[in-house]
Amino acid sequence: MIDLPDLTAVKAALRKQRIETPSWAYANSGTRFKVFPQAGVPRTPEEKIADAATVHRFTGAAPSVALHIPWDRVDDFGALTGFAKDLGIEIGAINTNVFQDEDYKLGSVTNPDAVVRRKATDHLLAAVSIMDSTGSRDLKLWFSDGINYPGQDDLRDRQDRMAAALRETYDRLGDGQRLLLEYKLFEPAFYATDIPDWGTSYAHCLELGEKATVCIDTGHHAPGTNIEFIVAFLLRAGKLGAFDFNSRFYADDDLMAGAADPFQLFRIMYEIVRGDALDPAYGINFMLDQCHNIEAKIPAIIRSVMNVQEATAKALLVDRDALRAAQRDGEVLEANAIVMDAYNTDVRPLLAELRTEAGLDPDPIAAYHRSGYQEKIVAERADGTQAGWGA
Repeated sequence: MIDLPDLTAVKAALRKQRIETPSWAYANSGTRFKVFPQAGVPRTPEEKIADAATVHRFTGAAPSVALHIPWDRVDDFGALTGFAKDLGIEIGAINTNVFQDEDYKLGSVTNPDAVVRRKATDHLLAAVSIMDSTGSRDLKLWFSDGINYPGQDDLRDRQDRMAAALRETYDRLGDGQRLLLEYKLFEPAFYATDIPDWGTSYAHCLELGEKATVCIDTGHHAPGTNIEFIVAFLLRAGKLGAFDFNSRFYADDDLMAGAADPFQLFRIMYEIVRGDALDPAYGINFMLDQCHNIEAKIPAIIRSVMNVQEATAKALLVDRDALRAAQRDGEVLEANAIVMDAYNTDVRPLLAELRTEAGLDPDPIAAYHRSGYQEKIVAERADGTQAGWGA
């Protein structure tokens, strides 16, 4: 056990922490084989926002919800923004979808067909217009574009097409807006993905300019990848804009953050703390990107928020002065012990105390179950068509 330091600064940092939840996590989702519907799932963007506001009500740490277009398209985004504000949250990142239309079978912005490329790029530009209406800062782009076979298309030409679409979209951004460029090692393309890793995303962002930054999805890497190294590198370069937090065992599993490897989440959050990047003023969007296929959705999202908070609290407990001294002196075992002592500390009482001080229930999951909200939405949403991937 470590001697706990003065917790005033730790609590102050945790009070500022903000975690964005994704609208699609409240809807029905599944695997390639089956989508399992659940009772009480939202039918409209407004109901997704109501569920997101409920998560914030019980955690106090999730004041924004990301939208996905066209899944969350409405006629009046200004009115939707006002609806969210009335519930105590705001609209966060706007996510685009250029992977579900039939036209995108061979790619979207990298498609060999110029007509398809134009359609995809116009969708990205339309998303920026939605940002104008919602007041969103972040446009988050993920492309499924890639090829399955050698020779299917020209690898370099596809990079040129990607760069052209990104440039046109980047130039459309207004003041205070920025582009977050995600990446994914594979799937649905298996031979070559057009933006497969953080380095490719980083290179495109460097070419675009200061308003383009990398989004790290914690499930989008090869097994064994040292994600905290990527975090440290991008922080040093000033190019880390966002996270999509989730857990994976094998690939892009989209499980609850901190569920598969909580130690990895701790190591990531330590690099954030070490880089003084936890404060919202730094500009990193800490967002969840998860699909709750078999578990209850709102409790799972609450649990994910709590898991990120716990990893962050442990990271804040690392004795950085002692760690630096051990590193300087080459004390390998001592340096590792300092990190492990912080990780092995039970921070749940600290977080329960923090919630109580904020007027929240110290146990958000239990409070949610007592609230009756789940029973309420099951009854109210019995009719109509539930929201989902549309797959």
